[in-house]
Amino acid sequence: MNLTISGHHLEVTPAIRDYVSEKLDRVKRHFDHLIAISVIMQVEKLVHRVEATLHVKGHDFHAHSEDGNMYAAIDLLADKLDRQIVKYKEKISDVHQSAGGVKRQPLENPA
Repeated sequence: MNLTISGHHLEVTPAIRDYVSEKLDRVKRHFDHLIAISVIMQVEKLVHRVEATLHVKGHDFHAHSEDGNMYAAIDLLADKLDRQIVKYKEKISDVHQSAGGVKRQPLENPA
């Protein structure tokens, strides 16, 4: 998985880079087929904005968050991405289960 972190009007320090990586590990725990994650951090006056795009096979996820503190904005972003990934994972697992599980087979009438 490729993790790209960039900053607009902000120097990305190793502490921020480690914090983002640590928070996105939770997303990787829920769904390990991630291809790439791109994170963009911006500072405009007193508003800290963080945007992220996750690339998985056949789908892209995008989330953004704003807060007065960069670390709080990263926390909110990680929560949003985590919810999106869990919902997507549940959706694709429901499709596979409803297709041909033993429980979904029609009952045979005993003669």
